Amino acid sequence: MKLAYSAASPYVRKVTACAIARGINDKVERLKIGTTDPALLQYNPLSKVPTLILDDGTTIYDSPVICEYLDSVGSAPKLIPASGPARWKALTQESLGDGILDATQPRRREIPLPQDEGRKSYIALQQKKVVDALAVLEKQADTLGMLTTIGEITIGCALGYLDFRYGNEPWRPGHPKLEAWYAKVEKLPALAQTVPVA
Repeated sequence: MKLAYSAASPYVRKVTACAIARGINDKVERLKIGTTDPALLQYNPLSKVPTLILDDGTTIYDSPVICEYLDSVGSAPKLIPASGPARWKALTQESLGDGILDATQPRRREIPLPQDEGRKSYIALQQKKVVDALAVLEKQADTLGMLTTIGEITIGCALGYLDFRYGNEPWRPGHPKLEAWYAKVEKLPALAQTVPVA
């Protein structure tokens, strides 16, 4: 299988981290392709990465769906629990981590543009989403494990993206438990081997 990717995408990082955590990263060939490259349209009508191209030509997108597919490959312990409270916890944490990314990605595009009142309000709204999500994660930090679920991997990728793109807005102050958790998991292969590059 092939993964259409860009090196700085946190969603691509999440997919790669899942492949590493499940021990199947060597089965994924990388296809570097930008979202403005018309070639990507043959695989994904939304022209987004990550896009996974299976050996039979089937394409899968976006990151939650790709991660679920990767969780079905091989015999390693599942990142997405099969049922019950553990499943809903992992998927909700995935959604929270993705939500941080969803709030930071468009805001980054808006910052260099002329700052009228509408744009300032939009940026402030996205910032507040991140602040509120971090407050929830600080309360949950004691329950987070060592990247054994899709939720924990996504949260790790989201915090890493805040470091990567928003170093001028440090998230650690006021979140000591979350900071301590991240300091442990960022050294694990799934995150240590996927540090984003500009």
